[in-house]
Amino acid sequence: MHTPIDTLVVGDEFIPADSYVDAFSDATNLVRVRTVRWGGTKARQHEQQQTMEHSGANAIPAPTELLDAVPGAQALCLHFAPVGEQLLAAATDLKLVAVARAGLENIDVAAATRRGIGVVPAYGRNAGAVAELQLALMLAEARNVARADASVKSGGWRKEFPGARIEVAGRTVGMVGFGHVGRVFTRRLSGFGCRMVAYDPYVADEVLAEHGVERADTVDQVLAEGDFVLVQARHSTETERMIGARQLRLMRPTAYFINVSRSRLVDEAALLDVLREGAIAGAGLDVYDAEPLPADSPWRTLDNTTLTTHFGGDTEDTNRTSATLVAQAVLELTRTGKVAHAVNAAELGWTS
Repeated sequence: MHTPIDTLVVGDEFIPADSYVDAFSDATNLVRVRTVRWGGTKARQHEQQQTMEHSGANAIPAPTELLDAVPGAQALCLHFAPVGEQLLAAATDLKLVAVARAGLENIDVAAATRRGIGVVPAYGRNAGAVAELQLALMLAEARNVARADASVKSGGWRKEFPGARIEVAGRTVGMVGFGHVGRVFTRRLSGFGCRMVAYDPYVADEVLAEHGVERADTVDQVLAEGDFVLVQARHSTETERMIGARQLRLMRPTAYFINVSRSRLVDEAALLDVLREGAIAGAGLDVYDAEPLPADSPWRTLDNTTLTTHFGGDTEDTNRTSATLVAQAVLELTRTGKVAHAVNAAELGWTS
């Protein structure tokens, strides 16, 4: 008789433990689920995640509640909670860390690999939500939605705005990166009849063609040709600040810059400069180098930007999808003893 795998679910203020429990509801014969809540407010947890994004998983000490709960767990399911060397050392039976997001900044992957623990991200879990926010920011900037709303609510009736008064339909949309978000985004955008061009050297020609997207040979081409330029690449050492002053100066004065990915893909000071000068029409941003933005942040002074609070993937639909992908990874482990798409699958011998 199969012994259910001991699975510890860590709920946080973004994805509650119940979301994971529901995802395992049809597999109670295979999985024994325990839950623990990572303490702290939503703002505090986001702040700690930002710290880990810059400084790694070990920059945040292991929470006591997780240290107390993790012994005996064979699978650990979580979202933002820190999984550094200290927590992994306490998790003596652990075989898998399943993360309900694509980024793994809160996981010490090297330490997990040394201990023979697989680490699995939830690729594509928030692609729909991020794709729709990109589209929302494009429309908000081109049609001055947020600026008009702010004017009306403050007693005004503003009719003059910065930037270009253009429609999305028929324009060229340039994408830097074409992963899960890009593929969903092209389907959401399809009714607008746009020309779509993307730079991503890791995507096959047939994938781009399937989605009606032209290949750009360089990042420069995307910025020079796009009426809307969207950043969709993953952050890595290769993509760190890949869009700088020279690239931004290639954009048309009527073009809009949209970033719902990671701020560190872009030279933030250079982007501020082109926006202050009106060298581009405007920008829609969900991510910043410092989050939350300080009270005296220069971003708060710009009239040609639409700013959101890094909530691109924060929807109920995303939570359900994230928990489902995590559950699928754990169930694959129960069936096969490995998870083929773990980021360290090769090192653990899980690819054969």
